[in-house]
Amino acid sequence: MLSQLTIKNYALIDELNVSFGNGLTIITGETGAGKSILLGGLSLVLGKRADLTNVKDSSKKCIVEATFDIANYNLKPLFNEEDLDYEPITIIRREILPSGKSRAFVNDTPVKLDSLQLLGKSLLDIHSQHQTLQLTNDDFQFQIIDALANNSETLIKYEAVLSEFKLAHNELNKLKDQKTEALKELDYNRFLLNELTDANIKDGELEDLEREYETLNNVEEIKDGLSNSYQRLANEDIGVLSGLTDIKQHLSRISAFGASYNELFERVNSAVIELNDLIAEIELLESNLDADPMRLEVVNTKLQTLHNLMQKHTAANTNELLQIQEDLESKVSDTESLDAMILEKEQSIAHLNSKLKSLSDKISKNRHDVLNKLTDQLEEILATLGMPNAKFDVKLYPSESFLTNGTDRLEFLFSANKGGKFNELKKAASGGELSRIMLAIKSILSRYTQLPTIMFDEIDTGVSGEISNKMGSIMQDMSKSMQVFTITHLPQIAAKGDTHYKVYKSDINNETQTQLTQLSHEDRIVEIAQMLGGVDVSNSALEHAKQLLN
Repeated sequence: MLSQLTIKNYALIDELNVSFGNGLTIITGETGAGKSILLGGLSLVLGKRADLTNVKDSSKKCIVEATFDIANYNLKPLFNEEDLDYEPITIIRREILPSGKSRAFVNDTPVKLDSLQLLGKSLLDIHSQHQTLQLTNDDFQFQIIDALANNSETLIKYEAVLSEFKLAHNELNKLKDQKTEALKELDYNRFLLNELTDANIKDGELEDLEREYETLNNVEEIKDGLSNSYQRLANEDIGVLSGLTDIKQHLSRISAFGASYNELFERVNSAVIELNDLIAEIELLESNLDADPMRLEVVNTKLQTLHNLMQKHTAANTNELLQIQEDLESKVSDTESLDAMILEKEQSIAHLNSKLKSLSDKISKNRHDVLNKLTDQLEEILATLGMPNAKFDVKLYPSESFLTNGTDRLEFLFSANKGGKFNELKKAASGGELSRIMLAIKSILSRYTQLPTIMFDEIDTGVSGEISNKMGSIMQDMSKSMQVFTITHLPQIAAKGDTHYKVYKSDINNETQTQLTQLSHEDRIVEIAQMLGGVDVSNSALEHAKQLLN
């Protein structure tokens, strides 16, 4: 419940500090006295966006602070979810700085506006003319039915699964789009991959093939060179080896005559050994070298293939071709695996669809179960509010798709007169009738939902006399289980309050200011008498006021 409200430097309020209690609190005052200012200031602490034009003195800070006793309202989970510091006595403060910047605090901890708005919905319900118009809105009508149907937890689960379901559908559509695009390129990518795979490319292969090609393509010339070299080195008569062997023998005979001669001998001997190795290698190379036209054709074809592929893919070497092959393999594989991914996503969607169907069926059943209870209670309350012939025809129709709150479509029809045709609320009910219907709904909701505080802003518009007395009684009943505020112009309702505050204007230091004061019993008699008969209070008006208060 709202226990304390402080407003500083807001509109016509210089400084206001007021405490509130349980039960039914009445707020009255002449038109233009500043009741809307009071509501505007209170709306700030509930998360309404700040407006610098509402600051009384733009050179000073505007502060609105509200204290709520929330010990009995199970709001700890909400505080934890929004990462707020929970206190049984919670203080919410809004500040508007001269710069126009706005700040919000919950228990002295800075909070974002969306968190404050969410918290505000659980602390205080301000009913206004705008909310009366909400009565004709399908979403609001569903909220009424779901409150009676105790659908809150099931709807939370449904909304979570629906979010997953929509996300999965989006992902499936993306996969299908990917597949459509990939299929356009798949045949070409597969053709390119087959070309590279058939080429059986090996890293560094190009250099080896080029060397082999040069050898095979010039085999006769190479063979001739090796043969001539062999003859020149190994011929018994004129070969280099024969001459060098003679030199070796001559030096061998003088090698014992001195170190320098021996050194010459050793060097020639090493040359003979090296020359023998060289001759053997030339002989081996020559013996292994044969013309092989078929192999030359194979090598030439492979080289042509590699060069063509390198040119086609603008690759510098076989290593780059292998990388391109790997990339193509990945693309083709990804395309081919899309079917499996799509199937997996479709199976996930089918599972989520089943969960949604189960949850929506439960939500729908609960709604159907309470429709008669809702219409009976509404009609019963409205009969006491001067609408004995008011009838509701509320029906649910199945939808083929999953909606934000289930699979039901709602028809909420109303007839105010006996034998009258049923029609939509906005067409069938007048402004005064809508106000009474809204009060009836709020009264019913108060039995099924736990809201600390509700504030009615002139919900009695368009009614008077005995009907207003009945409306006051309904608010009294509601105030037994929750804190109720009502801003009213009707004395019959004002007299029902446990406490009574008056909003008025006064001139202080040549400045008009809005004030709020709690009325004593005697003050209430005078205030209600003025509401009955005007500023000039008659004795009969005073007596009537006393009767109403009693």
